[in-house]
Amino acid sequence: MKLLKMWNRISLVKQISIGLVLGIILAVSVPEAAKSLTILGSLFVGALKAIAPVLVLFLVMASIAQHKSGQRTNMKSIVFLYLVGTFLAGLVAVVVSFIFPVNIILTQGAEDLAAPGNAVEVIKTLVLNIVDNPVNALVNGNYIGILAWAIVLGLALRNAADTTKTLVSNFSDAVSKMVGWVIKFAPLGIMGLVIESITTNGLSSLLGYGKLLALLIGCMLFVAFVVNPLIVFANIRQNPYPLVFKCIKESGITAFFTRSSAANIPVNMTLCEKLGLDKDTYSVSIPLGATVNMAGAAVTISVLTLAAVHTLGIQVDIPTAIILSVLAAVCACGASGVAGGSLLLIPLACSLFGIPADVAMQVVGVGFIIGVLQDSFETALNSSTDVLFTATAEYKKRLKEGEKVNIKKAFAIKKPAKNLANS
Repeated sequence: MKLLKMWNRISLVKQISIGLVLGIILAVSVPEAAKSLTILGSLFVGALKAIAPVLVLFLVMASIAQHKSGQRTNMKSIVFLYLVGTFLAGLVAVVVSFIFPVNIILTQGAEDLAAPGNAVEVIKTLVLNIVDNPVNALVNGNYIGILAWAIVLGLALRNAADTTKTLVSNFSDAVSKMVGWVIKFAPLGIMGLVIESITTNGLSSLLGYGKLLALLIGCMLFVAFVVNPLIVFANIRQNPYPLVFKCIKESGITAFFTRSSAANIPVNMTLCEKLGLDKDTYSVSIPLGATVNMAGAAVTISVLTLAAVHTLGIQVDIPTAIILSVLAAVCACGASGVAGGSLLLIPLACSLFGIPADVAMQVVGVGFIIGVLQDSFETALNSSTDVLFTATAEYKKRLKEGEKVNIKKAFAIKKPAKNLANS
């Protein structure tokens, strides 16, 4: 019990760091014996993915049902930041790909996968997900559909009896508590994921694509530590890095190893609560961000597409490159609605340059080879940015209302978020 109490006094980030180090040591020193611990990672990710859809459904439903007329949310500002951030990420990737052109060795292995034919098909899939069967949406983790039905149910409950609203609110609180229990196992889960990554994938297969990986990861790091902070500064006129580092440390690290924006939704909501953000806003913006805020996907689509362009010796002018940035942003927003995620949207972008589908699918094959690191960095960027932009929009609103906001102490805010269920 003493050891357990000492362990609970340590912050979650430090606990995860300990799990990370232990995972590396075990995977390197006793790889065969350590493989039995990979089940811990599967259990952790599975639990997060299982609880996240239910959490989103009840949080959003409770927030809408308890919402008082006249109260404003920041959703317009947050969605605007999501779209701007995704577009700028694609633009950065295009510019960097022109400055540092990379040729790739095309590979087979993805020809049997079905990629969307055009941007209209991607948007159509995204829209159809809105009217997906609610049970099916919960089972498959279709967060656009879950959000849509949660909002509709919440609106339908606006005129319900107070006892009914209280019941929904109590369910929401109970699911949130369950999420807290799951997150307490993050150190063990991360340890299992690290062991699985090192013992299963290794790094030898990535060496042949070192330049491409360096370009991809370099673009994502530039977006995370330069572009996103500039966006935050433009909105709140304060040093953005304390908030940026907080989001990367508590959201990005977990997302890096889970490689799932959906699994990271509960982690992000817990972080938003720590930051003292409005629960009515982040309960919608975080699951929405997991679907449409895809800066990392925009980078992946742009870099791999232009790598194919340079490999084939195709000349590209500036207007076409800008169109690619827009197309990458649009496609990235629809990535979650397409089986295979951002990689299967590469043929769509390649079609802009007249690259045949069979060649484009070879580029997708390259993406799967480097997917171990590419997907990890992409998810970390996407997921941490969800919290970053949600917090930015709220802090901007507070500043406009005359409230003093000190970003340096953002993670130390003790002020509780506005929870209408308890008002």
